[in-house]
Amino acid sequence: MLKTNTVGRKLYFSVLAVFLVFAVSFIVFQQTREKQYKISTLTLKLATYNELLVEDLALSSSNGILLSDTVNLVDSVRVAEAKLEDFVQEHESKDLRVTLIKPDGKVIYDNMGKDFRKFSNHAKRAEIAEALQYGMGTSVERQSSTLKHDYFYVASYFPKSQLVVRTALPYNDDLAKSLQADQHYIWFALVAVIILTLVLYRFTSRLGSNISKLRIFAYKADHNESLEVEDLASFPGDELGEIAERIIKMYKRVQTTRKEQDILKRQLTQNIAHELKTPVASIRGYLETILDNPHINEATKAQFLQRCFAQSERLTSLLHDISTLNRLDDGSDMIDFEAVDITRLVTDITRETALARQERKMTFDNRMPEHIVVKGNRSLIYSIFRNLTDNAIAYAGEGRKMTLEAKEQGNKWHFIFRDNGQGVSPEHLARLFERFYRVDKGRSRKMGGTGLGLAIVKNAVLLHGGTIRVSNLPEGGLKFEFTLKK
Repeated sequence: MLKTNTVGRKLYFSVLAVFLVFAVSFIVFQQTREKQYKISTLTLKLATYNELLVEDLALSSSNGILLSDTVNLVDSVRVAEAKLEDFVQEHESKDLRVTLIKPDGKVIYDNMGKDFRKFSNHAKRAEIAEALQYGMGTSVERQSSTLKHDYFYVASYFPKSQLVVRTALPYNDDLAKSLQADQHYIWFALVAVIILTLVLYRFTSRLGSNISKLRIFAYKADHNESLEVEDLASFPGDELGEIAERIIKMYKRVQTTRKEQDILKRQLTQNIAHELKTPVASIRGYLETILDNPHINEATKAQFLQRCFAQSERLTSLLHDISTLNRLDDGSDMIDFEAVDITRLVTDITRETALARQERKMTFDNRMPEHIVVKGNRSLIYSIFRNLTDNAIAYAGEGRKMTLEAKEQGNKWHFIFRDNGQGVSPEHLARLFERFYRVDKGRSRKMGGTGLGLAIVKNAVLLHGGTIRVSNLPEGGLKFEFTLKK
């Protein structure tokens, strides 16, 4: 049983979880950062008010306010109240709280507390202590112990004037909202999460579909089940889908090729058995006749023995051709290559086949140039030209002519071997190079052919990096054109 595919789902939730963690972290960071920025902006604004207030009070020294003299400052607070109230109305709303504090923590003015002289010492207030130590101090959302209300404080210490100026705004709903981060980008982040979720789901769904089909393919391939199912018919049009589809198509081609090879092997085995059966049966029949008839005359016995020898020669030729094809199937790694003089090789073949050609009144016209040398296996190259010659002698007909030509083409030699015989029917041309294929089976066996000669020719040419083709000549006869690398 195939398990339900979870790879796409796991990937989907994993990536989504990572993105959500990132999005939440970013939102929290942005919220905190923006709030701190707004607090810093408001702090700077109130600190600026503090500086402007001190400057205004300093300019009022001609009215009796001497900021350099703490005693005079205390005595002149009433004179300064009007100036402070004017400053508050000018720079901020009526909610702005202004407090003047001596370095020892004593409050000398507060615009919100009319009885500020009774305020407790402010030296330990967080913003005051920080201002005395660092020059400026803040306190966000701290409740005033005197006014019982939450404030946003900013205190500035001015050593030259020996004065701490503290401004504050009530920490009410309006101020809290103004300090909050902008919420629009949160909605933007949520929209982005939704879009990403949809895109990610579509991607992982396609990925999961591909993986699911590959899993079905792997399962069926492992159990030798048919792959011609609708589930494997098509894949999404992306890179992974294309790869998956090609893998399955390649597997199907391999399976088809393997089936074709199995069929070919069975046919080859049957053909070999059939080809071996005929001469073996003949040899056995002749020998049984001789053994069953010990008083047979010598002439008849000699005739039977000659026929046995002829059939054994046929067996030897068949086994040699099968061995040659096996060597070709093993590939070039199992075959030694050397410099082969084709001109001399063809001359030897011409001499070796002279008697057979003479019996059939055939001629051999060798038009090749001198000293044609290629790098290859001498035995296999010999088989190419010998089998073509033997094929023409056997099937071209009496009184015919064979012609061999060659010309140089780049790094190859192009050969043309033709005869002016009767040729073959067009439907047979495409199958002439098949193993054990015969145009006229009865005549081929009578001539002693194995049915492997032209198959050896084709495979030997291919092994030497060449190509070969066969055609009928208009005037009659066959033409073989092939190339061999130098």
